[in-house]
Amino acid sequence: MTPGGRVLVTGAGGFIGRRSLEPLRAAGFDVHAVLSPPNGADARSAFKAQGVPAGVAIHRADLLDAREIDALASDVRATHLLHFAWIATPGEYARSAENYRWLAASTHLLKAFHRCGGVRAVMAGSCAEYDWSRASICHERTTPLAGGPNGGHATPYAKCKIAMSRTLEEFGRACGLSTAWGRIFFQFGPGEDPRRLVSSVIVGLLAGREAACTSGTQVRSFLHVGDVGAAFAALLNADVEGAVNVGSAEPIAIAALLGRIAERLGRPDLLKLGARALPPSEPPLLVPDTARLRAEVGFEPAWTLEGGLDDTIRWWRGALAANAAARGPGGA
Repeated sequence: MTPGGRVLVTGAGGFIGRRSLEPLRAAGFDVHAVLSPPNGADARSAFKAQGVPAGVAIHRADLLDAREIDALASDVRATHLLHFAWIATPGEYARSAENYRWLAASTHLLKAFHRCGGVRAVMAGSCAEYDWSRASICHERTTPLAGGPNGGHATPYAKCKIAMSRTLEEFGRACGLSTAWGRIFFQFGPGEDPRRLVSSVIVGLLAGREAACTSGTQVRSFLHVGDVGAAFAALLNADVEGAVNVGSAEPIAIAALLGRIAERLGRPDLLKLGARALPPSEPPLLVPDTARLRAEVGFEPAWTLEGGLDDTIRWWRGALAANAAARGPGGA
């Protein structure tokens, strides 16, 4: 794939989306970023507050509104599409009916993008698409997907992501559009939602609170969010098609991961492994095979796990200190 082009990035203000912007610019793309600021806030001000790089064109659009999608596609006329936008609220997204709205909206966006001259589309999927009852090391072409014949239960989120991946592939084949689907595994980093695992433990320990966790015997792998964003930029700029796992190839038990965090913060006494029951749906081993990402896309992570943890802890120290200073003495 020839470097460069005009790329439309949806969900560009999100945890992963905004980390794709600078790598895309470095690859020679003319980057057009989309978000819907809360409460009608000015899009440019909202983007600047989130650290979006200079030189990125900013657009505001409600991607659940077909008319706004059509207007956006017609205005930008992108050659490339990188689609992250989807419901992702921790504790809600897996079973939310909003997944079906995002499936319909994403399909409409794909068609509008192609109609306005698009040549390559990459969309963000999830490891939740795999059948966790039979998953271990997940291979894009051989590991069963959830909800398939004799497969495990699929949440609305998994069902809609699987449906969108198939729509993307089939539409691309029918229309001569180059497409790829990045299945995201576990990630962490600065700015992560504090309800998610790594950040929740860091924030709790920094505040001197006990972190009640499961036994942590389950094995996962974690990729710094900067590498996740860069991997998607590399995938968009490649000619690889189909599903590609986006994650770390280095497995680690959850207990060991959290232990490293606790040791770095000097509070191993507050880490309470086994204080919570392990959910029955949790597979003992769930990590990606990253051969396609490394060999075909040519992507190698820049962050080590240790360096990524240090970066995330440093960010949270700064963010919490800034919040405390803003509240002032005795502030709530």
